[in-house]
Amino acid sequence: MKFLDEAKVYIRSGDGGNGCVAFRREKYIEFGGPSGGNGGRGGDVIIEVVDGLNTLIDYRYQQHFKAPKGTNGMGKDRHGANGKAVTLKVPVGTQIFDEDRETLIHDFTKLGEQFVLAEGGNGGFGNAHFKSSTNRAPRNANPGQTGEERWIWLRLKLIADAGLVGLPNAGKSTFLSKVSAAKPKIADYPFTTLHPQLGVVDVDAREFVLADIPGLIEGAHEGAGLGDRFLGHVERCRVLLHLIDATCEHAGKAYKTVRTELDAYEGDLANKVEIVALNKIDAVTPEQLKQQKERLKRASKKTPLLMSGATGIGVKEALRALVEVIGEAPVSDKAKSAALTAPWAPLAN
Repeated sequence: MKFLDEAKVYIRSGDGGNGCVAFRREKYIEFGGPSGGNGGRGGDVIIEVVDGLNTLIDYRYQQHFKAPKGTNGMGKDRHGANGKAVTLKVPVGTQIFDEDRETLIHDFTKLGEQFVLAEGGNGGFGNAHFKSSTNRAPRNANPGQTGEERWIWLRLKLIADAGLVGLPNAGKSTFLSKVSAAKPKIADYPFTTLHPQLGVVDVDAREFVLADIPGLIEGAHEGAGLGDRFLGHVERCRVLLHLIDATCEHAGKAYKTVRTELDAYEGDLANKVEIVALNKIDAVTPEQLKQQKERLKRASKKTPLLMSGATGIGVKEALRALVEVIGEAPVSDKAKSAALTAPWAPLAN
């Protein structure tokens, strides 16, 4: 199943049923009076967070959701039935935006949370409702109210404790595959990772969820490369692990490129706790390693961790640094469930 984190959907709540004009007609009852029932209320459109979903792929194949109309009122004071609500099921971390893609309507962060996106129209009153001491035989009834309709955007932001960021080919997917049971695609060319990946990491009897997103390039926050679309997936993380390739031309410049994109992103990424690590140290000479370490230290203003995802050097230290920031609280069930059941990779550890 393909990972889909954004979908455009049309929703329409049901119209209210019309009120009825009717009069009681029975043998020996000459003036039975009005007996028209009220119309039923139209169905609502509700969005609900459910367990077991980790993608919006269902909304690629169905984009239109219309709630049924309320039943019209009938004679003998019979009121119409209400229209059934239509429920759109989404995973934890889904946001609802208006058609302009900028106005946030609601942000779902809890399992089981519900939000009424469009209310059904009220049913019209039958003529029995208008009976009064001065109007004993009203011949008017109300039509039902029209339901609401609109286009919305659903956008998914993954729930994870820690996130991996870095330039393409920084070794993020290799690192994720070594520390969890995730099986991301790994190859020696940029943008091997095309979709976010989740993995459950176990270190020192502590578990947390780690997210890997496609590599960032200059201009990512404006839509360059793949970063603009996927930066939001690490927005909810408590800590970022920033990997820099030791074999790149200049580790300091590589760090600043990604840091600039994080600072320019509209979310809260600039204020996230960041752990900096120089990766692939097994692929450079001691002299190159020393030079790259100093460059990275000057650029980040902190001493970087030294590690190699391929050989495992320094990996435990990096994980322990993440756990220290995440804290002693156990991994949330919703985050672990999301990682374990993610359809784009087998991630059970």
